[in-house]
Amino acid sequence: MSIYDVVIVGAGHGGAQAAIALRQAKFDGTIAVIGAEPELPYERPPLSKEYLAGDKAFDRILIRPAAFWQERAVDMLLGREVTAVDPAAHTITTADGATIGYRHLIWATGGSPRRLSCAGHDLAGVHTVRTRADADRMMAELPGVTDAVVIGGGYIGLEAAAVLAKFGKQVVLLEALDRVLARVAGPDLSRFYEAEHRAHGVDVRLGVAVDCIVGEDGKATGVRLADGTIIPAQLVIVGIGIIPAVVPLLAAGAAGGNGVLVDAQCRTSLPDIFAIGDCALHANGFADDAEIRLESVQNANDQANVVAKTITGQDAAYHAVPWFWSNQYDLKLQTVGLSIGHDATILRGDPAARSFSIIYLKAGRVIALDCVNAIKDYVQGRKLVEARAAPDPARLADAATPLKELAA
Repeated sequence: MSIYDVVIVGAGHGGAQAAIALRQAKFDGTIAVIGAEPELPYERPPLSKEYLAGDKAFDRILIRPAAFWQERAVDMLLGREVTAVDPAAHTITTADGATIGYRHLIWATGGSPRRLSCAGHDLAGVHTVRTRADADRMMAELPGVTDAVVIGGGYIGLEAAAVLAKFGKQVVLLEALDRVLARVAGPDLSRFYEAEHRAHGVDVRLGVAVDCIVGEDGKATGVRLADGTIIPAQLVIVGIGIIPAVVPLLAAGAAGGNGVLVDAQCRTSLPDIFAIGDCALHANGFADDAEIRLESVQNANDQANVVAKTITGQDAAYHAVPWFWSNQYDLKLQTVGLSIGHDATILRGDPAARSFSIIYLKAGRVIALDCVNAIKDYVQGRKLVEARAAPDPARLADAATPLKELAA
């Protein structure tokens, strides 16, 4: 049985950053990163953007090249899935039956795409976007695709729709709620992106329910809606969220449910086991200490840094301003803070000019900003979120007033 000082389960952003941060902190113990995919750690956001569009080759989205891990003595155990954790014995078991011991375990598995449960969900041509293999399968099919349906109006769905439209496909985007981005943004941003996608030829349909995927000879040919309408499609992309990959930890007795519950140092309730990234359920200071999961690169990296400091004996606690981004067409959306529970919004700038910000307030205080092609607002607005500032709303709305002037 192999035994490591630190075993990191998950070779995504969080897992990679945990290994990097440990070495940066002069940790000289043994480290192994176990990944279910065969690839070295790579950036996932480009999968539905630049990689799917063919604008970036895979080697350009690697987090670090192979030589980096070798030089830092980080063992990459790839193409292996962890199926069980024994917290008493300090061991994990992989799907091939191997047992690996650890002194510290960092769980950084992220999640698996939520899939449709209706008839036809497993037909060829129905895809999720979570891994390189997912994107590669779609790219291989694109030349034979005329009509595509995207199910889900979140960031993944919108980004995929933008790429498909760029390729000249007939795209229909289906969202069950009454607006896109309903779970993460206010109505103003939703309506802006709906209009942008329609202007680029995407048929955005809101408040619709999918009945099933129809097909012939094992391949998808369309999507049937609850009202009986059939939308032709040789390619269906499903972007309806993720399920945190935490079954082995919960089975081992870790506290949690929708993710694994962690404290400010990202410790789980099990001894010497940490959890970070998309699968870590934590009390977030920018959500009034509500227990949430944050599905973002920022969160994964910052929590990884906290764990590395904790393991190396440094004081650390997770309290980082959340931020996100999305690229669609020539629009760069940058979000800082969490708009959860906002009770007012302020529009800053002109959406018609395709450069504006939406500021979210709660009890008069700035809790988040959505900035579209407005990098200065994003950079300067961060301080307003950090300080929970309560500036004059009229000055917030005045695009001629730099936000940095309101941070005092």
